[in-house]
Amino acid sequence: MSKEKIILGIDPGTTIMGFGLIKVVGKNMSFLQLNELDLKKYDDHYLKLKLIFERTIELIETHHPDEIAIEAPFFGKNVQSMLKLGRAQGVAMAAGLSREIPITEYAPKKIKMAITGNGNASKEQVAKMLQSLLGLKTLPKNLDSMDGLAAAVCHFYNEGRVEIGKSYSGWDSFVKQNADRVKKK
Repeated sequence: MSKEKIILGIDPGTTIMGFGLIKVVGKNMSFLQLNELDLKKYDDHYLKLKLIFERTIELIETHHPDEIAIEAPFFGKNVQSMLKLGRAQGVAMAAGLSREIPITEYAPKKIKMAITGNGNASKEQVAKMLQSLLGLKTLPKNLDSMDGLAAAVCHFYNEGRVEIGKSYSGWDSFVKQNADRVKKK
């Protein structure tokens, strides 16, 4: 009998945060849900972080994912944007870690490469490939949820391979792998 599992993919963002869920049975994946959290109407950055945490917990409690795949922040020129994205990612990771769900980070280029074979593919190319792979009838207006779905599919494709990215199974695992970031007393 094939083991069944659910993978939650997250595209962190403080304007729109995208989520995608797939179900894996044996070596086959199927589409479960696309979702996004629209944060544009909120001005308070800390309220946005709270909403990201609460929505991630809600998704976890509703769908009971076995694993979480999250897109790592893109290293751009704007330091403030990077900081905000890193916080959004951290809050989503904290939600998963609080429920002891293993989390794996993937660089945007790695996700694009896994889905399209081209690490420089556009959002639209990734979305079209996912539409074809998973038999989706239509694409959402915003593609952030497709980016979350892409992280989940990338994780499925990378299962069992040695992962260059970081993977955490809980707070202890996170602390061990990030000892240089822990404040010494």
